[in-house]
Amino acid sequence: MRATGNAMTADEHLAGGPGGNAVYRTIAIGAGLLSLCLVGFIIAVMVTGSNPIQLGASSTSPRAAEPSSAGGGTQAWVAAAPGRVEPRSGLIRLGTSLAGRVDAVPVVQNDKVSEGEVLVRIDDKEARARLAAAEAEAARRKRERDAVPITAGRENVSKAEDAVFTAERAVMSARFELDDAIAANRKTPNASNLSNARRRLADANDKLRQEQAAFASAQNRSGLPLPNALEAGLIAARSDVTLAESVLDKTRIRAPIAGTVLQINAKVGELVAPSPELPLIVMGDMSIVRVRAEVDEADVGKIRKDQRVFVKSNATGNKEFDGKVVELAPSLALPRMGSRGARRPTDVEVMEVVIDLDGSVPLLPGMRTDVFFRR
Repeated sequence: MRATGNAMTADEHLAGGPGGNAVYRTIAIGAGLLSLCLVGFIIAVMVTGSNPIQLGASSTSPRAAEPSSAGGGTQAWVAAAPGRVEPRSGLIRLGTSLAGRVDAVPVVQNDKVSEGEVLVRIDDKEARARLAAAEAEAARRKRERDAVPITAGRENVSKAEDAVFTAERAVMSARFELDDAIAANRKTPNASNLSNARRRLADANDKLRQEQAAFASAQNRSGLPLPNALEAGLIAARSDVTLAESVLDKTRIRAPIAGTVLQINAKVGELVAPSPELPLIVMGDMSIVRVRAEVDEADVGKIRKDQRVFVKSNATGNKEFDGKVVELAPSLALPRMGSRGARRPTDVEVMEVVIDLDGSVPLLPGMRTDVFFRR
């Protein structure tokens, strides 16, 4: 009986025994679950990379990690967005529409410039020669026209054409005179000469507008006969003069507004050509510093005009600069300013918001900022 019992016990051990299968199954299930956990952890690490795993609920705001109000109560802002500092006018990038050699750059960085001031001058010898030739041809054509009677009924039109042409030459001359006066005033200030040059240009423009109005009135008369061959030749020659003047004027790159020269890429003697990627001059109106922010679509409903904001920049530590919303884009668009982190394909479109900052701030155009919209 004992032998038989021992044999049965051995057989049970070889077969796994009555309770052996359950033990082995438990061990196998535990090992499988552990393997699944390890695989899941490895996949999570591969997906998140070096970013820490967030256990709390995430916020749609790009600056959700900012602290709440100083008292630890209600958060002082309702939305946050990345921004970039720019002048009041935005960055104005000026280039050339002509290929040529830089003849002069009469300004330097940080110079305050007036509207219409020449910032870069391209070599204009060829343009001046073309203008002189066109003027000579126009003068010859006028003598030929004056040698014969004018077509009946076109007397007033011909007189108005002559007056407009003369006024246009006066405006061109006054503009170049003002260019010389501004350049001289930068070297040796002379407010009187500068003021007189501006007045002469203003008077010349007023005269031109009057003559153009008189010409339009004369030309709109019903039953006006067509010009004869000599009159048509004079009109064509004067058009060539206007084109030559336009080319000459393009050799002088002028400031479209009063502002500050922020960047100069032109050097005397180098060849330049039209290039939207590399402007010769970058300028802007620095009387007011603005921030252009990009608000995520989810926060658009929280933003309104005249809303108060505060702005922070890494360059100034934790210092806050107050301002207000002055402009909201009428539609959403893709982000234009570079993000500090990698963007995802699921990122939403943004609304551009312009903020005027209060007073004088130590922020420079191009600086990145964080904009917080107050409640």
